[in-house]
Amino acid sequence: MQEKNLYEYAVIRVVPRVEREEFLNVGIMVFCKRAKFVKMLFAIDEAKMQLFASDLDLEQLQLNLESFQKIAHGAKNGGPIAQFELSERFRWLTALRSSAIQTSRPHSGFSSNLDETAERLFEEMVL
Repeated sequence: MQEKNLYEYAVIRVVPRVEREEFLNVGIMVFCKRAKFVKMLFAIDEAKMQLFASDLDLEQLQLNLESFQKIAHGAKNGGPIAQFELSERFRWLTALRSSAIQTSRPHSGFSSNLDETAERLFEEMVL
């Protein structure tokens, strides 16, 4: 039997008007400390986003989500937070905040294939 890893995931949301608390899911982040694994996937459905928030700057949103991804993956050009240890980056990205990009509370599960789990969650929660 293949070993299963305990993982955590959070859904990444765009909240154009924080005071209204309405959001669209745009990404997923999966983290497993034991496997030293993190994967952040995102996609912006431009047509849906325009219907939801026509005044939202989609180019800026793309740049912000790319920065979020650089931090998650520990990219050298991701700034000082991207240089934090893996679990610290995940905790920083999933901390409660009042901004246009937010995450759900982290949820947990078990997986024998973290890449497949990330893809499945992305399809279920975002696409």
